[in-house]
Amino acid sequence: MPVPTHIFDPPFHIVRCSHVVLDVADLAASRAFYEGVVGLRVTDADADAVYLRGVEERQHHSLVLRKAAGAACRRIGFRAGTEADLDKAAAHFLRLGLPATFVNLPFQGRTLQVTDPSGFPLEFVASMEKRPSSLQKYADYQGVRAQRLDHFNVLAPEVQQSLDFYATLGFRLTEYAEEDGPDGRIAAGWMHRKGNVHDLAFTNGRGPRLHHFCYWVPTALDIIHLCDVMATSGYLANMERGPGRHGISNAFFLYIRDPDGHRLELYTSDYQTMDPDHEPIRWSLRDPRRQTLWGSPAPKSWFEEGSAFADQPQRDAAFVANVIVAS
Repeated sequence: MPVPTHIFDPPFHIVRCSHVVLDVADLAASRAFYEGVVGLRVTDADADAVYLRGVEERQHHSLVLRKAAGAACRRIGFRAGTEADLDKAAAHFLRLGLPATFVNLPFQGRTLQVTDPSGFPLEFVASMEKRPSSLQKYADYQGVRAQRLDHFNVLAPEVQQSLDFYATLGFRLTEYAEEDGPDGRIAAGWMHRKGNVHDLAFTNGRGPRLHHFCYWVPTALDIIHLCDVMATSGYLANMERGPGRHGISNAFFLYIRDPDGHRLELYTSDYQTMDPDHEPIRWSLRDPRRQTLWGSPAPKSWFEEGSAFADQPQRDAAFVANVIVAS
């Protein structure tokens, strides 16, 4: 299938992924997990929501936990360049027939909400309230001391359609997994805005669903430390996959599940991609090094489970990808 063409002059400027909003059934349990185990900082909290950020982050939040009847992902957020870019984005989406609405949300500047053609609910902000970075408050570090939000990965029923759409918004493909043969279809793609491997990735599967969101950590040793913390603090069963090193992205990783089943990746050691002539890397869908450079396949849950987007109907993938699954 065709690799999308890079567009260097998109209709509006997106800087990076910004924040994610999750519905959780037990707000206290989720707060304890993300604050005490993952090591995020609580910026604000009340009876209905908790706002958290990584130790490096100066924006008010990168994760919002909302008390709800059941688990779901409410929206994934991106940072636009300027207030003018928000207006350009609204006009662009309306031209495409995608209803776009400005809303007022706590601690965020003017916020544009829209649902993309595949059913992924998005919001764009150009500003948030600021808070001091906690990066050098080392005595306060907990858990894996996650530094900053790095990316989202979503389960997409039509991966090619999603790649083509986000390419028109200026996202650039860095790596992709494709079936072998002349008619091979792309089953996964990694796209970026901020100059590393990805801000947003698409994995073939029933959706739209959130597969995972990811925080960047300083070193692989931080991830190993998190394994020790989880194994000795009642969260052994919440470790789903890893630690290991991806072939795609070269990142050292660990996937864990929060008390509601939302999947979080901790991640480090990827690479830069900002050069305009950076060529995307192709992986065969059947190459065992793609999932893990050391050849260990992912578990079945990693391919089949994800967080529903609230109020969004799901549909099966356009094709069944022949991936390697751990027995």
